[in-house]
Amino acid sequence: MILDTIYYILYDINMQYQRKLFSTLRAQLTTPEIIVLTGMRRVGKTTLYRALFDEIATTNKIFLDIENPLYQKLFEELDYDNIWHNLTRLGLSTGSQAYVFLDEIQAMPNIVKPIKHLFDHYQIKFFLTGSSSYYLKNLFPESLAGRKLIFELFPLDFAEFLTFKNQSFDFEPDFFAQAQQKSIISHEQKSKYYEEYLQFGGFPRVVLEQDSATKKLILNDIFKSYYEKDIKNLGNFHDLGKIRDFILLLTSRIGSKIDITKISSELGITRQTAYSYLTFLEATYFISTISPFSLSNDREISGGRKVYMCDTGLLNELGQVASGSILENAIFINLKKYGKINYYQKRASDQEIDFIIKGKIAIEVKTKATQVYLDSLAKIANKLKLDEYYIASQQFVDIDNVIPATSI
Repeated sequence: MILDTIYYILYDINMQYQRKLFSTLRAQLTTPEIIVLTGMRRVGKTTLYRALFDEIATTNKIFLDIENPLYQKLFEELDYDNIWHNLTRLGLSTGSQAYVFLDEIQAMPNIVKPIKHLFDHYQIKFFLTGSSSYYLKNLFPESLAGRKLIFELFPLDFAEFLTFKNQSFDFEPDFFAQAQQKSIISHEQKSKYYEEYLQFGGFPRVVLEQDSATKKLILNDIFKSYYEKDIKNLGNFHDLGKIRDFILLLTSRIGSKIDITKISSELGITRQTAYSYLTFLEATYFISTISPFSLSNDREISGGRKVYMCDTGLLNELGQVASGSILENAIFINLKKYGKINYYQKRASDQEIDFIIKGKIAIEVKTKATQVYLDSLAKIANKLKLDEYYIASQQFVDIDNVIPATSI
């Protein structure tokens, strides 16, 4: 009951903050396609859609939570035209553009067929949300090809985090500018917020909560919700204890290559089962993995993938993780917006690069950058013929090609 009250309060507060994706979604109000918003649970999909819903001037609109069995019943008609009549009783009308927002559609697997029929035969603009890309990929048939646009929402990056803290800072658009325009004053102003970001992460409700104990309570509830609703209901796994232990093993391997054979042996499961766990966790946004970098544009090197978690707050709640790994995970989260990410590690050598962006830019993560680290990175980057190279440093260091972690 306490958590429910907190969530209602935070939902009202959260409406005043705008996510970066909002303007992109607002531009979709005039496009014909079905708009699908997906992502991890509790990242703010419903709040974002509520704000978008309020932007629409017409009254010819409805917002339905498909996890509500009463709303599911509206779409259970064998004659799909009767569904339209059900919706008119809720206030929709013919003669003008209608807007239908359906939240958490994964709760009703068969809903896509009537959505397709209504989209094809009535003047309806659909906005859908779902909490699992794994499920949505199976949910949407090829018959919806050309009818839908899919957008993903993640926990807050650091720039959005500062917005939720009512802090206004300019973030340079590229790495070169971030390195050249760095300021120790700006860095120090942001440092205390970055420490909080590293510890508690970027789930909106957690960010808006002031009390640390309550933040932890919400983070635990987020994991519980993911475990109960996604893993149990969507995963169809026979031994839930094994996938729980698999998750806990991954937390101790953040930023490291995954050795599936070793993990399988530790848990007493087959490699196939371990791979199925990994695939599910990534496809439901709980983790991300990146592959080794290849000099060839035509192929991707086979080999161990490195693993990162969706949020540093969850990562801290699930295990005792080294501060360097937490920092690397946070940098990864904030680099995702720049494009494809790989890593480089030469076999039988200490030559490595934490992140390579779009095959062109090397980013190494350090608690405190030094010229020695930078010289080493430069040699590897030049050998790989990369265009740029930088060190992301948690501590401010006034050296060329060093970017404060607070500026990414």
